[in-house]
Amino acid sequence: MRRDVHAAVALSDTQLARLAVTALIDEAQLTPKPALVDRRGSGAHRDLDLAAMLRSAHALEPTFATLARAARGRTPSAALRSELAQIGRTGEHAMLLATGGSNAHRGAIWIVGLLVAGAVIHSAQSDFEADTLNAHAARICSLAAQIACFPDRLAVATESNGERVRQRYSVGGARREAQDGFPHVTDVGLPALVAARQRGIGEDAARLDTLLAIMASLDDTCLLHRAGLPGLQAGRIGAARVLAFGGSSTSEGRTALAALEHTLLSLNASPGGAADLLAATLFIDSLMRQDIDRSTTAWNI
Repeated sequence: MRRDVHAAVALSDTQLARLAVTALIDEAQLTPKPALVDRRGSGAHRDLDLAAMLRSAHALEPTFATLARAARGRTPSAALRSELAQIGRTGEHAMLLATGGSNAHRGAIWIVGLLVAGAVIHSAQSDFEADTLNAHAARICSLAAQIACFPDRLAVATESNGERVRQRYSVGGARREAQDGFPHVTDVGLPALVAARQRGIGEDAARLDTLLAIMASLDDTCLLHRAGLPGLQAGRIGAARVLAFGGSSTSEGRTALAALEHTLLSLNASPGGAADLLAATLFIDSLMRQDIDRSTTAWNI
């Protein structure tokens, strides 16, 4: 299917920021997620709950708007990369103030923030009537990746949990995901979301299955940080098992999902990286679906 998607991509800074925040809120409220904060409780997190996640998401709206504004009239460059990173660090401060010092969305600021910038640049470059919807999504992710590949000249070296995990386990983490063009959004998340919707299941179940598809493939540094390789393997194998039983909308899938959560909670492990990429998937999906009813499939190309 080809359609004019100019209205879905050429949005104002405020509109893009609201879509980004909505994606974070939708991810946080999605229930039941395995060992993650949701409407039921805090999952494997002792320093976060749903109220804190929502405060964090709302506090980041000005950050996303500023990221969009900074990308207007620009192309990917080292200067833009450093400018966006500085804005992101200001956003992290706002997040920490909103949550009382807890990391609710550090990864999402990086991932979704880059995609906001990519969407802005894309809107100024594209022939909206000539491209298909999935081509627009791929191009937004590609532009975000080009930004991510430049060094942050203003960064101060820190020994973060994510950096320690990347070095110990030789995994790419959120940085590599961005530099590679967000493959868990374009090649895993969006196709899984489309396939689930085409099966006719409810939107929450479709989004849960999308999270599980990402979990089954991702080297999640959050799982590795909390529980090492056993945690990562439990998350990937358990998510694949749920999907093999037909996903979260089937009785067998729900049983397998409960077992996955039990295992992750026993390991004090939470798939936060997959959750960030689900939010990124929902953000890109929302860009492509601005004037399409949410109950229909927007990616029927």
